[in-house]
Amino acid sequence: MNYSFDLKEVSFKNPVIAASGTFGFGHEFSKEYDLNLLGGISTKGTTLEARSGNKGQRSCETPSGMMNSVGLENPSMEFMLKEEIPFLQKFDTVVLANVGGNTIDSYVKAADMADKCEGVHIIELNISCPNVAHGGMAFGIEECPAREVVGEVHKVVKKPLVVKLSPNAHNLVKVALAVEEAGADAVSLVNTFSAMKIDIRRRKSVFNNLYAGLSGPAIRPIAVRMVNEVYKAVTVPVIGLGGIVSGEDAIEFIMAGASLVQVGTANFMNTSACINVIQGIENFMISEGINDLSEIRGIVK
Repeated sequence: MNYSFDLKEVSFKNPVIAASGTFGFGHEFSKEYDLNLLGGISTKGTTLEARSGNKGQRSCETPSGMMNSVGLENPSMEFMLKEEIPFLQKFDTVVLANVGGNTIDSYVKAADMADKCEGVHIIELNISCPNVAHGGMAFGIEECPAREVVGEVHKVVKKPLVVKLSPNAHNLVKVALAVEEAGADAVSLVNTFSAMKIDIRRRKSVFNNLYAGLSGPAIRPIAVRMVNEVYKAVTVPVIGLGGIVSGEDAIEFIMAGASLVQVGTANFMNTSACINVIQGIENFMISEGINDLSEIRGIVK
């Protein structure tokens, strides 16, 4: 039974990756289970300079999901590479450095640093961050800024480059095609959906930033559809995420075209979520007589 996958020169033993922003740098989860069992770990979103994140309430539970407005709080790329990556290097799993930024220059410098770190295997470029140069618009909303930032980062990185797309894009397929053209080796989708939660007694938004990111099982059917649409348009591998809780959820994404999957919000619901998803995929393959995930990948057109 084969469920491994190679992204260029990087080999995943299984298709399950712990998603960025839900797994920290792995310390807490390493006390719960053996991180060697994971296909990969995507680090907490990290920027060139340290960020304190958003003020006020940062998360709340929603029906079948959650909302967050963390604001990419992180200790800086330099700190992560020196203090956090050595811990992850202890494990036989793929490490994806999730890179954020506010300007093209900050993206390029941060990605370059991560690319030169021996303990990082893949760069995951998060283009859902505010783009200061374009009035706060996210890089991932339109094709032109997406193509530009990915093109500039592609010039400096040698390791596989995954671009994490925003579901809030005006035309996600066009953005996916633009980043593929600019040099992306794979795309991951979807990130959180822009959403709103109002405190009706205070007559105001729960979050200082008014809107926040919605994730969890509530978004899964939309995420599966988006993965399928992008898969049919691009030639690079697709990494699917958005509300995966079980192995059967992951199989949906794989049938929609995903080569790999990421498990995010489920980690807050159950610290063993990633392991459960891996086991669920195995059980499904056994019960259905599937020898290789390639037999069902993208099977639903």
